[in-house]
Amino acid sequence: MTAVPQTIAADPGERERLRRAWRTLSVVSMASVLTALGGSALNVALPQVVRQTHASADAASWILLAFQLTTTVLMVVFGRLADLFGRRAMYLGGLATYTVASLLAGLAPDAWVIVALRVVQAAGGAMLLTNSAALVTAAFPKSRLGEGMGVYTASFSIAQLAGPALGGLFTEHLGWRWVFWYNVPLGIACLVWGAVALPAPVKNAGPPQGRGCRFDLPGNALVLACLGGLLLALSEVTRLGWGHPMVVSGLVVFAVTLPLFVMRELRARHPVVDIRMFRDVTFALGTLASFLNSTARVGVVLLVSLFFQAVRGEDPVRAAVKVLPLSIAAMAASVASGFLLRRLGPRTVAVAATSLTTAGLAVLLWLISPDVSLAALTAALVLIGVGSGMFLPSNTTAILDGVPSHRLGIVNAMRLMLQNTGVVVGTALVLSIITVPLPAGLHDAVFAGTLSHVSPAAVERLVTGYRWALACMTAVSALAVFTCFTRRRAGSPLS
Repeated sequence: MTAVPQTIAADPGERERLRRAWRTLSVVSMASVLTALGGSALNVALPQVVRQTHASADAASWILLAFQLTTTVLMVVFGRLADLFGRRAMYLGGLATYTVASLLAGLAPDAWVIVALRVVQAAGGAMLLTNSAALVTAAFPKSRLGEGMGVYTASFSIAQLAGPALGGLFTEHLGWRWVFWYNVPLGIACLVWGAVALPAPVKNAGPPQGRGCRFDLPGNALVLACLGGLLLALSEVTRLGWGHPMVVSGLVVFAVTLPLFVMRELRARHPVVDIRMFRDVTFALGTLASFLNSTARVGVVLLVSLFFQAVRGEDPVRAAVKVLPLSIAAMAASVASGFLLRRLGPRTVAVAATSLTTAGLAVLLWLISPDVSLAALTAALVLIGVGSGMFLPSNTTAILDGVPSHRLGIVNAMRLMLQNTGVVVGTALVLSIITVPLPAGLHDAVFAGTLSHVSPAAVERLVTGYRWALACMTAVSALAVFTCFTRRRAGSPLS
């Protein structure tokens, strides 16, 4: 257990603040595990859900896609609302929304009702994600913030480790509906503990709250259209191709609404996104680093898992087990990062973290071949995992530390929005690149994991696509290193 510094131990007020901070962190971590478990468990249970509900291919993809898109596009909206009306109320409202939607999703009669309820679930999830890091930042004293962020980000790794096992267990022994229903008792427990442990609302410092500020409806509509169009196009491009009307329409909507959104926000008295925030170099570089890091690393687990299936011909369970070292390393690094943050500072740790991720991707690029050893791949995955686990708490701390209370919600929302956009961009990018060397008729065999049964020549072409994708990911990660290094030499954080 981490020792409390003498300066804190000697001050009863500081001891009490730290005790409240750890209680807040316990609520945030429980809720983070709850929502992250839902996604990772459903990934494993999806085939059973599809079979039992007789879902079409479109409905099956939208069961996953609806949550991802809705969460990302609503983050900025809820970030602004939290700053206006209070983070505690929105956090508890998000827990209630997520829990009720989970109960109803388990009762859904068909797949499209599940899709609709996943949208509601995502709205609750967005309320939670937008406020989680902001609550931790507001609760912890500056000297201990790195420890809190490390534990908070480790909770997502715990969910990534446990989720697939839970998804398989529920579908095998209890039925697919329990993939949603198990959220209900956990959600109620989180809600009750949150009501007890989260500090009572205190009026935020800064500009007038609530009725004193107007809500920017046109700005919200434009950000929803802009982000929604981009993310829809990028999410569907792998399945439909760049020339499909849905993909083209999404890109057109994004291209048209982006300049309109920027002009609107620059002129609005109470903008949903204050574009002027990007004039602050440390904020702009921090959010850019978040986007680049997500884009570079998000496809690793998917690519390596697919490698073992499509290239080596292994089953999904064995493939999933072989990528677990990355999640284990990320969880351990997240917890340990608090020690480093207190001694080296968040910006220095962020530079080291992105450097480790880049090194891991470069090693993976150098090693990748049909007969690469498991030990060598595991070493590369551990490097990437350690870098990822260190980066999330350090970059989050660097962005949020020193931000005034009345701006924590929107600043954190911008960070998360760009991070999640990087997830979608990175996924679309790598899945598009790996299939380029293959004829179109073999693309389905890649994603079904059966390409190894086709021919050795097809496998070699796929490995060439892997090299192209990993080279792109390594280059993007190197840009993240440069961004973090530049931010380290910049001035003070956003104020």
